[in-house]
Amino acid sequence: MVVIYGIDSQLNPIKRQMSDVIHSCMQSVLGMPEDKRAHRFVPLSVDDFFYPGGRTESYTVIEINLMKGRQPETQKSLIKSLFNEISSTLGISPVDIEITIKEQEKYQWGFRGITGDEATDLSYKVNV
Repeated sequence: MVVIYGIDSQLNPIKRQMSDVIHSCMQSVLGMPEDKRAHRFVPLSVDDFFYPGGRTESYTVIEINLMKGRQPETQKSLIKSLFNEISSTLGISPVDIEITIKEQEKYQWGFRGITGDEATDLSYKVNV
């Protein structure tokens, strides 16, 4: 699951494009299938979204929640791909993008009535 935060006036107009860019990067780097897009947008008023100095109103936070198993180089590749593609496609400078990857053990995920460690039919690989 991916959660994207930003100022509402900046984030709302680009939600579909941002989702497309993020999912494209996750497909190319992690091998995620087309139908595994799970993105949640959290547009906030300027009064509710504080950000570090040296950033603009385009400042965007992307939190990526994954089952544990991706190698550090794979994760770094995903982060770099996101910086490049968001910058080139949406015109948001990498200085205005913050990305965190949060990994949880497979047993800490619940979907389709089972836990992640019980799933034997995933259409993508976790250990990449």
